Order: sequence, then C-alpha cells, then structure tokens
Amino acid sequence: MMLLSVLQANASVMDVEANLRTIDDAAQRAAQAGAGLLLTPELFPVGYAPLRLHAELDPATLPGIRERLSEIARRHSIGLVYSLPAVADHKNAWHITASLLDAEGNEVLNYAKVHLFGPEEHKAFVGAQEPPAVVDFNGIRTSMLICYDVEFPEAVRAAATRGAELLLVPTALSAGFDNVPQVLIRARALESQLNVAYANHSGHEDVYTFLGGSVVAGPDGSLLAAAGESAALLFAEVGTESVNAAREEVPYLRERRPNLYAEWDKRA
Repeated sequence: MMLLSVLQANASVMDVEANLRTIDDAAQRAAQAGAGLLLTPELFPVGYAPLRLHAELDPATLPGIRERLSEIARRHSIGLVYSLPAVADHKNAWHITASLLDAEGNEVLNYAKVHLFGPEEHKAFVGAQEPPAVVDFNGIRTSMLICYDVEFPEAVRAAATRGAELLLVPTALSAGFDNVPQVLIRARALESQLNVAYANHSGHEDVYTFLGGSVVAGPDGSLLAAAGESAALLFAEVGTESVNAAREEVPYLRERRPNLYAEWDKRA
C-alpha cells in the first residue's frame, strides 16, 4: 500500500515562482502526512493557457523548471508528478507532457498527451503517438495519461493491458464537465480494474474557469477521495491487493477478445 496525495489548486499563468511555491508547500505537507507521491495538475508549473504559453514561454527555461521540481522531490523525499510543455521533434511544435519523479528527484516515467482538447490546444500543441508506459513505483505498477486522454477507454485499457495498477492523470478540466470526475473516472477505474488518480486545477486562470472536483477511484469503481471546487490536498491509500481482487472477481482483462474487436473494426 502507498499513501497517495493529490494537489488541487489555482495556478498563476506564467508565474513559475508562485506555482513552484504552491507545489513545494503541497509536497512538504504530503510528505509530513506520510505520502509517497504527490500528483499535480496539467501544466501547473506554468499555468494552463495554451496560446499564451506557446507565444510567451521560452523553451530554454524548461530544463531549469524541471530541475527545480526535481529538487522539491529530493528535499521532501517524495515522488512527484508534474506536467510541462516539451518541444516536439519537428520545428515550432510542442507536446503536453507529464513526468514521474522518484523521491530522489530522478525521472522514472514520462508521457506525452495523445488526445488534445479544444481549438486552443490544437493550435498550441501537437498530439503524441506513444502508448502509456508502465514502471514499478513503490511496489505498484504505475502509468500516466493526461486530461482528455482518460476520457477514451482505449487509452486507459492500453495502460491496464501493459500491467498498470495505478493510473496518474494530471488534468485541466473546465467547469461544466462534472460527469468526468463524478462518473467517467470511476467507470474507467472499474472497467480496467486499476486505481485512477485525477488532479485538476481550481479557480480562474487566463480565460478558463476550472471545475476542481479532483478524485481518486479504486479498481472496483469506489470513490477513495474527492475534492470540491476549492483548493485541496487529497489523500488516498492505493495498492495492489484491491487490484488483484477486482481482476480475480471479474476477469475483464483476461477475457478480452482483441482479435475479434480488430475484425469488428474492419467491418465498420
């Protein structure tokens, strides 16, 4: 078992210093509570404002921001998930990425967002193509998606079929989409029988008003932790035993028929 912490907070767009202070404070409180990992929202260190980021953020500053986040993880001896833009392979194109650091500040997992949401993200970023990878983190097989990715069952199932028992999801979900954390996240956890932690922004940033509503769902679809609209630091115990029990009781993953589904797709 691992105590997981989830930060829900309001970021200041392009105010890296303020946002890193918020993460540092949350990491300190989470570590003092005994958490092994802190999950933070999508693009939180720079704030969520796709077009402003693309126009104003100097990519040369990103390595320095990443090093300071690593230092936060090291200083508090806690795992950390953060999300930042990253320069893509082709000119003037960026991905939205998430990184998982261990308690020594080493990056152990990186993921680039596949499904972009809305016109601003499509103008500012490009969607990636690599599937979610899985690593052993504190004894739990762990993977990541970002925001809109988790709304596609195929993406979650890709992590589950690679062995994931814990799925970490930084997000930036606007107000008005209440069914995503309240219904869909729990459904994704249930259908792929893994723990899902979903960290959202709160308040207003640039032109966006965020829902809050961060959640942690168990592999049986149960609600392990939930936030309201305001800033919060959630805690939930996650582990492998509940995952194994859910997969033994109803063997969704073992009884999939991917060859048949591929044939169905050909007939569509």
